[in-house]
Amino acid sequence: MNPTIVSGIEVSNKIKEEIAAQVKLNSAKGMKTPHLAAVLVGNDGASKTYVNAKVKACEAVGFKSTLVKLDENTTEEKLLEEIRKLNNDTDLDGFIVQLPLPKHINEQKITQAISPLKDVDGFHPETLGKMLLDLPSFLPATPMGILEMLKHYNIPTEGKHCVVIGRSHIVGSPMSVLMARNSYPGNCTVTLTHSRTKNLQEITLQADILIVAIGKPEFVTANMVKDGATVIDVGIHRIDDASKKSGFRLIGDVKFNEVAPKCAFISPVPGGVGPMTIASLLKNTLLAYTHKY
Repeated sequence: MNPTIVSGIEVSNKIKEEIAAQVKLNSAKGMKTPHLAAVLVGNDGASKTYVNAKVKACEAVGFKSTLVKLDENTTEEKLLEEIRKLNNDTDLDGFIVQLPLPKHINEQKITQAISPLKDVDGFHPETLGKMLLDLPSFLPATPMGILEMLKHYNIPTEGKHCVVIGRSHIVGSPMSVLMARNSYPGNCTVTLTHSRTKNLQEITLQADILIVAIGKPEFVTANMVKDGATVIDVGIHRIDDASKKSGFRLIGDVKFNEVAPKCAFISPVPGGVGPMTIASLLKNTLLAYTHKY
């Protein structure tokens, strides 16, 4: 089988073009520029890379962006104070606090301190509650990006069995809710699995759509996937590779070369879900902006 590659680069570029056109239009009407801020605590390499990519993406679509850099030893109280400032900044439409945070800071406390009106990552309990009740709200950025990919490639979802591997609040759990919703993409029968699931292979072999967010390199192999399935790989891992100029390569939670020949659709790593998370963040920021103006 020759699978269709579900390219997040292609879909995110299309979304970014649409957003840039909207910003231009607003600007011509004399409206202010959408403004997104990112808070980075500490020096985590992957976090720095993600935040820089977000700042670049803002520039590309004509958004104003602010990067708030805080020291690794920043106290929880100091970070909460910074969040209060951002919540009250009327020029700011949305902001994110880059995770993971240093161990001495309670992530839940920080997430809950962000104003739901500016929660463009979609992690606040109020935001997730609205998603659960199918009320208008921001959607968590990565699950929202996956929905956009399914839509762009017209991947059928109605009546399909969707198996999600991974139950995090950031991807797995919201994904399972969204794929069951009475809309497109959605209307799936959903099974949410995780590291404690028994007979996992038996369940994944029933999946028409398999969304993998377990955080283990090349965890899903060909013998876990049925012929003609759609596989969306959310994982991203750096693996040492001396043959590469960078000294490493990126792989996902799915053993791509082995699994791809069995699929109708499959997303690669890199170039799959990753770019979609940033595009969704921009989309949510525009949404926050339009609610205000």
